[in-house]
Amino acid sequence: ESTWGITRVHHQRSRYIFDLYYKRKAISLELFTYCVKHGHADGTLMAKWKKQGFEKLCCLQCVQPRDTSFGTACICRVPKNKLEEGRVVECVHCGCRGCASSD
Repeated sequence: ESTWGITRVHHQRSRYIFDLYYKRKAISLELFTYCVKHGHADGTLMAKWKKQGFEKLCCLQCVQPRDTSFGTACICRVPKNKLEEGRVVECVHCGCRGCASSD
C-alpha cells in the first residue's frame, strides 16, 4: 500500500505522454523517445497499451503470472461483469480497482 501513490503517478505520467504522442499527435517522436529514454515515461507499459486488450492496463505487475497467488493475471484485470455483484476489487500491487479493457 505504501507504493500505490507512486505507482499511480507513474501511470498517469506515462499515460499523459502516451496520449500526447499517439492520440493527440502533440509531441514529436524525438521528444517521445527522450521521455522514455530518460525515465519520464515507461516504454514497456506504453508498448502494452498499444496491444488489443491492454488499453487500460494499470501496471506491468498485474499481467505477470509469477506475481500472483494462482499463476494468472491480477484480479483487477477481470471484467466487472464477470465478478459477483457488489464485490469491490482492489489490486494488491498498485491499488487498481479495475483495468480490464472491456469495462
